[in-house]
Amino acid sequence: MSTERRITDFEQAYFLGIGGIGMSAIARYLLQIGMPVMGYDKTPTPLTSALQDEGANILFDDALEALPTQVTENLPNTLFILTPAIPKNHPQWVWLQEQSVTIMKRSEVLGSIARNGFCIAVAGTHGKTTTSTLVAHLLHTCNVNFTAFLGGISSNFGSNYIRKTDGRNLDVPGEIIVLEADEFDRSFHRLNPDLAIITAMDPDHLDIYGTAEAFTQAFADFTKLIRSWGGAEQPLPSTTKPHGAALMLHESLQLQTPSHVLTYRYGTSTDSAIHAQEVKVDQGDFCFKLAMNNQMIAEFRCGLPGHHNVQNALAALGICYGFLGLPINELQQGIATFKGAKRRFEYIHKSPTYVVIDDYAHHPEELNAIIGSVRTLYPNKKITGIFQPHLFSRTQDFAPGFADSLSKLDHLYLMDIYPARELPIPGVTSQWLLSSINNPNKQLVNPTNILTILEANPAEVLLILGAGDIDRLVQPIQTLYHELETRHQ
Repeated sequence: MSTERRITDFEQAYFLGIGGIGMSAIARYLLQIGMPVMGYDKTPTPLTSALQDEGANILFDDALEALPTQVTENLPNTLFILTPAIPKNHPQWVWLQEQSVTIMKRSEVLGSIARNGFCIAVAGTHGKTTTSTLVAHLLHTCNVNFTAFLGGISSNFGSNYIRKTDGRNLDVPGEIIVLEADEFDRSFHRLNPDLAIITAMDPDHLDIYGTAEAFTQAFADFTKLIRSWGGAEQPLPSTTKPHGAALMLHESLQLQTPSHVLTYRYGTSTDSAIHAQEVKVDQGDFCFKLAMNNQMIAEFRCGLPGHHNVQNALAALGICYGFLGLPINELQQGIATFKGAKRRFEYIHKSPTYVVIDDYAHHPEELNAIIGSVRTLYPNKKITGIFQPHLFSRTQDFAPGFADSLSKLDHLYLMDIYPARELPIPGVTSQWLLSSINNPNKQLVNPTNILTILEANPAEVLLILGAGDIDRLVQPIQTLYHELETRHQ
């Protein structure tokens, strides 16, 4: 694979897996700069439809013969972009590897784009999508020019790609680029951020990394890639000219960072340089006071609920206030108006009678976070969860953690495991997982019968949880609860 040519040197781009959340953001960027974009994906989705409306030529046939002649007749000037989710036996992928063409992974393209700007990268097993989306939202609220490549659909903007060019430019080396630093397949090792955040390092993707130690080491290696522009290192809060080589690290993480990286911890401990005080729930909102270096800065009201989102807000404020020096009053407005990303603590239905929340949680720690936050918000209501496990390997690796997390629900509906890129593992099934869950109110369900079950026994507070195709249930459940609400009235 050659990366010698710049992205803009190519005449057109072809995506293998264009409908993925990360791939589609890059496709939108290329479309915006005027490059013809084509690509393959397995099935049509609302996202592929949106891309087609924006000018992308998308096909849903993986046959070699389906490749557009515009591509096959101009291979040298076509940039091919690959998602790791593409199977190794994909006919187009197999054929392209035999040709003298430039093929780049998604992470390589992002790294190439970000290298020419001032890159703010958010890494972590949990919270990176919400935190990177929040950083982008705060920049937009403060009228700062930037480009953001997000790992989810921003509820404020309705897109995973945000570009603002009509505001003010900060005094930084190049355009501000905000993106997720994805640990899957070690993708974040393609980046050289100027400012970085690490939200969590709970072991994951052990099918790739092998051990928890190797997983943690990957994050340590990521910090070595943070680049420095030099300049005096100032304690937070700072309104000095931003410089690189800075990391916001959650206070719970034990990580040796390189000497050239200025590291600030954030959390609720007063020992952390950036911390929250007097965290409370007020009229359904999480409120806190921001302190930096033991100096009280201001009080904030989170538009997005949950203790974990207070933590995400601290990291984003460490970047936007501590290093970029953006106005506190505008940041307060930004935190209050932030609606999050789709499928991250997203209210699908909310009334005094029924509450339905959709969340991407697919790791035990993510499940603990959302169930705990919902308990805080609705202490007197029974909480029901529909959960779809994601990957056979993850289910096997973290089975005890899943059993413990799901036992905290008042009622559990468990769906079949979503395989994604994997083949089944003998003995690893939802029935096997269900048997280990200490919850008397549990049962296996499927997309066909869950609506009938919910109609007969509506949940007071319902959580839709998982990272597979469970999101297809969101609209039908929303419609059902609207009907139930009408009947109740």
